Amino acid sequence: MAKYAIGVDFGTESGRAVLVDVSNGKEIWTAVYTYSNGVIDESLPGTQIRLEPDWALQDPQDYIRTFQSTIPAVLQESGVNPADVIGIGIDFTACTMLPVKADGTPLSALVEYRDNPHAWVKLWKHHAAQLEADKINETARIMGEGWLDRYGGKISSEWFFSKSLQILNEAPEIYAAADRFIEAADWVIWQLTGVETRNACTAGYKAIWSKREGFPSDKYFAGLHPRLSTVIDDKMTRDIRPLGERAGGLSELAAQWTGLPPGTAVAIANVDAHVAVPASTVTEPGTMVMIIGTSTCAMVLGSEEHMVPGMCGYVEDGIIPGYYGYEAGQSCVGDHFAWFVENCVPESYQEEARERKIDIHALLEEKAGRLKVGESGLLALDWWNGNRSVLVDADLTGLLIGTTLATKPEEIYQALIEATAYGARIIIETFQKNGVPIHELVACGGLPEKNKLLMQIYADVIGLPIKVSASQQTSALGSAMFGAVAAGKAAGGYDSIYEAAQVMAHLKDEMYIPISENQNVYQLLYTEYVRLHDYFGRGGNNVMKRLKAIKADARK
Repeated sequence: MAKYAIGVDFGTESGRAVLVDVSNGKEIWTAVYTYSNGVIDESLPGTQIRLEPDWALQDPQDYIRTFQSTIPAVLQESGVNPADVIGIGIDFTACTMLPVKADGTPLSALVEYRDNPHAWVKLWKHHAAQLEADKINETARIMGEGWLDRYGGKISSEWFFSKSLQILNEAPEIYAAADRFIEAADWVIWQLTGVETRNACTAGYKAIWSKREGFPSDKYFAGLHPRLSTVIDDKMTRDIRPLGERAGGLSELAAQWTGLPPGTAVAIANVDAHVAVPASTVTEPGTMVMIIGTSTCAMVLGSEEHMVPGMCGYVEDGIIPGYYGYEAGQSCVGDHFAWFVENCVPESYQEEARERKIDIHALLEEKAGRLKVGESGLLALDWWNGNRSVLVDADLTGLLIGTTLATKPEEIYQALIEATAYGARIIIETFQKNGVPIHELVACGGLPEKNKLLMQIYADVIGLPIKVSASQQTSALGSAMFGAVAAGKAAGGYDSIYEAAQVMAHLKDEMYIPISENQNVYQLLYTEYVRLHDYFGRGGNNVMKRLKAIKADARK
């Protein structure tokens, strides 16, 4: 009798469930739920309460609706007997966090707090906590905190304590009302099992925890704010669970939501990027996995500790047991191209796409594909949503240079793709220069499936071959793999993620190989990109930040 696992991938705009055959990794059925409230970045739902710039919130009830919608759908459409599903795993964007009561009720669900933006989920791309991130970094340097090196010398505004400190600074009443601060990844597992757990992946990469040292000291947190001194013991926990463990069994309530039997094994939570690594067949050092979607996360395994400037961090056992998992990333990739299409493409192009019954991105890719490398004379910096690595600065903004009255939309589209490729190359070279070997790349996520031009540009710019995951839902597949591990071999699953990866993970036959003549031109363009990168990003000219400040003042 065949056995199955379900992986649920919580993304930026939607959640999806994938039903997977445990014996071979075949994806039987997929269902997607588009969040009803999406990304909340203008005003709170049902209110006239406007949000400040750089805010990005979500409604936690959308996560529950994802379970209620997608899991019954994959069971019904596939015809699989729910009793044959042995495990569930989930992955989540991170750091995505929320304040809750002791029983797990989100503060945003309570009428007395619903009109306060700080009561809602702070999505990963909530960048309004940059002042708090600056304080975290400055205090760590003054106090000589050694853990700062593990994170490339800077903690991001996207991370857990930046967001927690912002709540305390700007809404102390919400801080006081919250019994727990928790990653959304751990919160949804709590909702499935009825048991609060905290996973080692988000704790390590986003909340400054390490397997050997735990969290920073209470003294350090007191240096940030007196009321933050006992945040770990008062509003979190020091009990951090390793990846691959069973968080618990499906509760009676969650069984009603999903149509699965109560007690079905539920895995400890994971992060969307990190769970994609074993699902891309990577279980050893030397290969970087790039999860390319709205943003990009770059993951690589290492057998030794190395301090890499601007990395998001490294965590022992943070991706695969027995290795240090290194992470870096780019805050704006798919979002970059979506911004351009939504705001800058003329109606004539939209009309052509409609007449030909193709997606506007496909039309731009086709037109850009006819261009020679360097033909447009354009160069861009990929900071439309700040810089995650290697500058770690959410206050940086985008730049496009070289435009003329003859510049065409496809030329700008190509320049934006190239900018993200240059940003990826800086990340890779920074790792290589600091002792972390990278010999090849594996790409997964939405864009490698949709945009072959992007993949070839990446290979040409970076100068390394790029393989592609066979799964169209690599993160969800990885979560299903961990669900099979949580169930264990006795139930028809696996006893380790290594075993699961050998059977359930696959690559496509295709590979993108650098084209030498393109590489020669891209080397010239990359040299110019680095000059602009360092000039605007390393203090040569802080005009981006000054403009941002003027913008904020004008909106008051």
